[in-house]
Amino acid sequence: MFRVVIVLATLVAARATGLETGDWKLEAKSQPLHRYEAVEPHMGTLVKITVYTPDAAAARRAFRAGFDRIGDLDAILSDYKIDSELNRLTSTAVRTAAPISRDLFAVLSAAQEIAEASGGAFDVTQGPVIRLWRQARNTHAPPAAPVLAEAAARGGYRKLHLDASRRMVTLDQEGMALDVGGIAKGYAASEALATIRGLGVRSAMVAVSGDLAFSDAPPGARGWRIALHDLPEGAAGVPATLELTNAAVSTAGPAEQHLDAGGRRYSHIVDPVTGMGLTDDLTVTVVATHGLAADGLDTAISVLGVDRGLALVDARDDAAAVIVRRSAAGAAVIPSLRFSRFVAGRATVPIDSR
Repeated sequence: MFRVVIVLATLVAARATGLETGDWKLEAKSQPLHRYEAVEPHMGTLVKITVYTPDAAAARRAFRAGFDRIGDLDAILSDYKIDSELNRLTSTAVRTAAPISRDLFAVLSAAQEIAEASGGAFDVTQGPVIRLWRQARNTHAPPAAPVLAEAAARGGYRKLHLDASRRMVTLDQEGMALDVGGIAKGYAASEALATIRGLGVRSAMVAVSGDLAFSDAPPGARGWRIALHDLPEGAAGVPATLELTNAAVSTAGPAEQHLDAGGRRYSHIVDPVTGMGLTDDLTVTVVATHGLAADGLDTAISVLGVDRGLALVDARDDAAAVIVRRSAAGAAVIPSLRFSRFVAGRATVPIDSR
């Protein structure tokens, strides 16, 4: 069951025919918009949806449509569910082209695009290695080198082949395992938002853990307020919060999922080259036009590091990024070039390549 929170104060965009105020076009016969929130568990986390609608009935319809879309995607993309479409590929697509759904093809296509652009820093074929690191968080010890080497030998993004003309996929060898955890939640957030928008709800936000997607600004606001970091703004050179509309935001870092062993902290993000969990304390936030780009890029940037990671995102026209790097010397906030231009302009739509 979902939980609905009704804000007591009515949020009204005052409107009258033929007038404009700020970003709001004023029209007659509009209804006051109220804020509603609902939370459900999906994709191994809690999903929160926020909408502005005239009444609770419209909010409930939006919640049900959004959560159902995410639930359907979880059944396709989960690597935890044995019968998910993703997991079935390990038996149906080995050296044989297998047809897949539009959603799975969209996710795998975006993943392979980022894999190519990043030189394999993002790689959804690292399922065997990632599963070892999940077990390591329970045993409190990193995986043994020989075990990691064997698992890594079953991966490699070049062993995954997509046929766009027939919407089919082929895997090169047995024992492969796909894990789209580094991109699926961003896709789900944006897809749920699109479903809600299809019901006529213009102002909404979907949060799937650290992956957010949002449409038009809440009534009376310039945008959705998104926190970037907790450092003093003067020292960081980048605002602590942004106001954004019609975009997606994803954040990756070691804060919540990690392994502490031997005096080191290993992130849940794995470097496909070494098979090791990352040890640099980087928190990467990506703003993009769609959650597929935002979610996949924050992982790739984390693996590549500051210089190569920001070069990756600056080569695109649909994303911008900011990295918070923490070390014994202190913390630094490092934005991509497009992010710097965006912040300087204080625009509400960051991905403007003009």
